[in-house]
Amino acid sequence: MPQEPKRLTLPLSEEVILFLRAGDACLLNGTAYTARDAAHRRICETLDAGLKPPFELKDSAIYYAGPAPASAGHAVGPIGPTTSYRMDAYAPMLLREGARVMIGKGDRSEEVIGAIKEYRGIYFAAVGGAAALLAERVKACESCAYPDLGAEAVYRLELQDFPVFVAIDTFGNDIYKEGPAKYRV
Repeated sequence: MPQEPKRLTLPLSEEVILFLRAGDACLLNGTAYTARDAAHRRICETLDAGLKPPFELKDSAIYYAGPAPASAGHAVGPIGPTTSYRMDAYAPMLLREGARVMIGKGDRSEEVIGAIKEYRGIYFAAVGGAAALLAERVKACESCAYPDLGAEAVYRLELQDFPVFVAIDTFGNDIYKEGPAKYRV
């Protein structure tokens, strides 16, 4: 019997993250920030220079996405997850600086999994190919930083019942490894 999704409010506390397990279905509510490759690079360069990032990293949720322009009456256009491994070079630094939640699609490197465990983070997977449906779960979207990057700029999102699965929990359990292993003979 399928489980009921866990309804969660961002930012997530360490206690909530410790409760979640790989494979859990969840509905996210609250604030998340978009950031793709170029934005991650700039955020890390900013941190390396000893400057403040464009949004508070402590306990933040970062969604690996670039929203399409919104049509009339909508907060955002299609906003599907991008492939997460492209952010693997930057994710450990952001986790170390206090980011707690990452949302994307696809597997992660051992270095990122180690950082998730060390800094008590979590990685959620959003369904790829469902960008228009995910956009219906974004109630507000505003430019936050790096507007010159276009769709790769940082946007502040307000999510309402945004559907995700725990892909890698804070203990390092990974659905991308464990799921297929169940079906090997």
